[in-house]
Amino acid sequence: MSAEHEGIDLRLLGPVRAWRDGTELPLGSARRTAVFSVLALHAGHAVSREQLVAAVWGEDPPASATGNVYTYVSALRQVLEPARDRWAAGQMLTSGGGTYRLHVRPQDVDVFRFEALREESKRSRRAGDLHGELAALESALRLWHGEALAGVPGPYAEAQRLRLTELWLATAERQAAVLSGLGRHDQAVTVLRGLVERYPLQENLQDMLMAALHASGRRTEALGLQAQRSGATRVTAGGEDTTGAALQRTTDRAALIGRDAEVRFLRRAAAEAAAGRGRSIRIEGSPGMGKSALLTVALRGATPVGCRTGWAVGDELARRMPLGVLLECVESAMAGDTARTVVKQLFTIAADTLDGVIAGTVDRAVAVIRQAAEQAPLILVADDLQWADPGTLRVWAALHEFTAELPLLLVAAARPGFGELDGIPADEVLDLAPLTTEAATALARAVAPEPPDGETLRRLLGDAGGNPYYLRHLAAAGPGDDRAAIPADLVTAIGTQLASFTEETRQLLRAIAFLDAADAEDATEQPQQDTTRGEPARCTVGEVAAVTGRPADELLRALEPAVAAGLVARSGDRLTFRHPVVCRVLHEGTPASLRVMLHRSFAERIADAGGPPERVVAQLLAGPVPLDGPVSRWLSEHIEQLAGRAPRIAVTVLQRVRSQHVADPGERLVLTAWLARLLLRQGVNAVAEANWVAARTADLDLEGEMRWVAAVAHERRGEYDAAAEIARSVLSERRIPVRWLDRFRILITRLRPHLSGNPTVPHMSRAALLGDEVSVIR
Repeated sequence: MSAEHEGIDLRLLGPVRAWRDGTELPLGSARRTAVFSVLALHAGHAVSREQLVAAVWGEDPPASATGNVYTYVSALRQVLEPARDRWAAGQMLTSGGGTYRLHVRPQDVDVFRFEALREESKRSRRAGDLHGELAALESALRLWHGEALAGVPGPYAEAQRLRLTELWLATAERQAAVLSGLGRHDQAVTVLRGLVERYPLQENLQDMLMAALHASGRRTEALGLQAQRSGATRVTAGGEDTTGAALQRTTDRAALIGRDAEVRFLRRAAAEAAAGRGRSIRIEGSPGMGKSALLTVALRGATPVGCRTGWAVGDELARRMPLGVLLECVESAMAGDTARTVVKQLFTIAADTLDGVIAGTVDRAVAVIRQAAEQAPLILVADDLQWADPGTLRVWAALHEFTAELPLLLVAAARPGFGELDGIPADEVLDLAPLTTEAATALARAVAPEPPDGETLRRLLGDAGGNPYYLRHLAAAGPGDDRAAIPADLVTAIGTQLASFTEETRQLLRAIAFLDAADAEDATEQPQQDTTRGEPARCTVGEVAAVTGRPADELLRALEPAVAAGLVARSGDRLTFRHPVVCRVLHEGTPASLRVMLHRSFAERIADAGGPPERVVAQLLAGPVPLDGPVSRWLSEHIEQLAGRAPRIAVTVLQRVRSQHVADPGERLVLTAWLARLLLRQGVNAVAEANWVAARTADLDLEGEMRWVAAVAHERRGEYDAAAEIARSVLSERRIPVRWLDRFRILITRLRPHLSGNPTVPHMSRAALLGDEVSVIR
């Protein structure tokens, strides 16, 4: 087995670079660098060829992908070990059993050093060493040299970029908080200004900046920032100073429009805890439903006098530290020497579990917190409890039974769909449902830079699907086109949410997004109807199975986390995103050329599975897919069925066939004839299409039909002379079948009262007229 090599320095927190013994190594092309990045982020662990292909090319790799991986790995071996004989086995980059392994130490990769320093900062924080915590945080941030994995292609690199960026933001935010805690407010202001500039819609950063400005004596700047958010400074009529505590409590109230009942409920629970009656409450809701904002507005700075309130936020790294979230929560609630003793007791209990679960750990931790609650009312607030470590969850569950007898209020916020929370009891569970139309409208109007018009408002509400976080970001972006670009910070936030799912689940979500995106395209013209139920068509489990090649039961199991998290809604066999903006992020975030390929592939697979023709065409229109030979041949075979089921969609695709000029001439003729028929049925001018077909077809029956379509189209537009001219020409030539000649004779009868001029033969009999013995022109 190859040993880990020293003298290696791999940097992924910025442009990907590598050094060996002080010499930079040329990593080569973007995709070769992508392969190297995957191996570096799995340092010391085996990565299969299939994983590398999926990481670099995603769900639709080219046929050459596996061969390219061989080539990239071979080139990387030569770069990493230039002195190695060409035919000798590699020592740093080895292979075996269809897998590859990069033999470097975790400390040689800056990502792992960054994560280790974050853990070190947390240990210092738990020990009450703010100076040590700050040193670790600053060391962690110095490792960054730009966007993580900058320029590296592939879905894996994109997911890692999002994850690492979120960790960077959390680290920088904590750095600012520690600086403020140490009284270094000017430095905190500098850090926070940079963060607010980069993330202007992160309200918690603006709150922190206002508090730091006020603490540093820059009251005017603090009030100015507050005025930008609320529209007016909060100074009393008598000119009294606004306190720092008030500034810290300042929150954009628009964030909680539609949640007044929940705010009152939490504040009432806090008042009851102060009076000696505790309880356990859990707030659930999918990402963006306002759980954190609700906790902040209802409880932070608004708890009764005499209550000690502790706050903690779980994250992915919190799971690695025993009782980490609980320690953070209790520590922030306590103050003074007595409280420090409580924190130290909990820290000792946590330290005892580092080498494994120790019997009695939960009972010991519960006893410490019970003692603290007996001394004074205690409110513990844990946000994102789903990310808490198992020890915290067990203690939280055990504390529930004591809330009825102690002034202890437990308030947790969590996303649904996490099995870890199934055994956590609660007296009440508040499920934050999507905003009502009235509340969503009020929120959009409150945050938009100018009042949105009716169509813009409809689009905003539709995209957000009642999610206040999505709606605030979409509305704050201002007016735009019908399908305005999604704000970059919202794209990043949604990408981070999606990154928490497995690659298998994300692939299925992308498939649903492409099927739903086709529905959205149809909706811009007219809601696509399911002729069996009279409802707007949505993608089905069968369609997802068809386009992904997965059995239905298997894909439903893979989608369970997304359904449980409230991201995807399932009604019977129908699937759709609860919030269409998520669908847009997945769809529009795919490169245009790849979108076309996927939509064409989906159309073919739905057609092969015998899906409704309108569902096939929806994919063709959403790309847009070139309607070339194979596609136009399929249309020719299915156009009659499509016209009967979805005539408006049929017109759209037929117009595209006519404009692209890529179909076979014979098929283009047939399809244009169908376009003329459908336009006539829909009351749209079909003269140009009908005349085009009549002038080119050798089929006299089709010629007669098209000339009749053109004449009737003129008649409906009030162009009676033009209609009569076509009829006169047809009846004079007598080329087309009799059934069409009869129709034209009837048409002439209808036209005569509307024609201009005087009758040429006013007393001619009806029999002579119908025998075409006279001109029909008046």
